[in-house]
Amino acid sequence: MKKSLKNSNLTGWLLMVLLVMGSCNNEESTNVEEDATFEVAELVASDEADLISEEIANIGEDVYATEEIRATSKSFFLSNFLPECVTITTVVSSEVKETTVDFGEGCTMPNGNQLSGIIHLSYAKDMDAATKTISLSLEDFTFNEVAVTGGATLVRQRSNDNGNPQSDAVASYSGVWPDGSVASFTGNRTREWVEGYGSGFWADNVFLISGEGTYTNKTGDVYTRETMSSLRRELSCRFIVSGVLEVSKNDTTISLDLGDGTCDAKGMLTFPNGETKEILLRRFNN
Repeated sequence: MKKSLKNSNLTGWLLMVLLVMGSCNNEESTNVEEDATFEVAELVASDEADLISEEIANIGEDVYATEEIRATSKSFFLSNFLPECVTITTVVSSEVKETTVDFGEGCTMPNGNQLSGIIHLSYAKDMDAATKTISLSLEDFTFNEVAVTGGATLVRQRSNDNGNPQSDAVASYSGVWPDGSVASFTGNRTREWVEGYGSGFWADNVFLISGEGTYTNKTGDVYTRETMSSLRRELSCRFIVSGVLEVSKNDTTISLDLGDGTCDAKGMLTFPNGETKEILLRRFNN
C-alpha cells in the first residue's frame, strides 16, 4: 500500500509540473501573439501615414513637372494624373510662382485615393534651373478621411547621376484619423523618377524611394522607419509594390517586406525571434 501511495503521489506531482509548464508555455504564446498584434496595428497606421506623405509629394512633383516640361521643351504638355475635379491656379510674381491644387470637397484620384482641400506650392519662377526648391503646405486637407496638417520642402533635380529627375524631401505632418486617433509623422526621403517622365500617361510612372522617418502615435510611442531596399512605387497601384523597411521601437526592430512587385496590400513581417507573419496594410485594401 505504501509503495502504491508513493507512486500515486509521484504521478500527481508530475501531472502538476506538466500543467504548470503547459500554463507557462500558453502564457508565453499568448504574450507573443499580443505583442505581434500590437506591433501590427501600429505598423498599419504608420504605413498609411507614410503613404499620405508620399502621395502629397507625388502630387506636388507632378504639378511642378508639368510646368517644367512645358517650359524646357517649349511645347504644350499635359499630365493626365490629376482628374478633372482638381482645380489648379497659378499666380506669377516677378520671381515666384504660387500654385494651388484644389480638390474641393472631395475628389477621387486615378489610383482610388480620396482627397479634399488644397495643396499649396511655391517655387522660383525660373523653370530652366537645374535644381529647384519647392515649398509645400496644406489647407483643410484630408486623405482617405484622415485630416492632415503640415508641409514639406522638396529639393528637385531635373537630372541626377542616372539621368532621371529626383527630389529630396523633408516632410512633417500631423493626422487625425476617422476614429479620433492622432499621430504625427516626419520623414527625409529621396524619390527618383525612373520610368514614365514626360510620357503624359500617369499609369506608366514609376519611382524608387529611400530614406527614413518617424511615426508618433497618440500615446507618445515613437516608431522609426528606415529603407533597407528601395521602395518601388508604381502610380497605377495604390500600394508600394516592393521594397524592405526596418521599423524600430525602443530596442526592438522588425523587418517589413512589401512584396515582389504585385499590386496588393500585403506585407511580410519578420520578428526579432525569426518568426514571420503576413499582414494587410492600411484601412483600404483594394
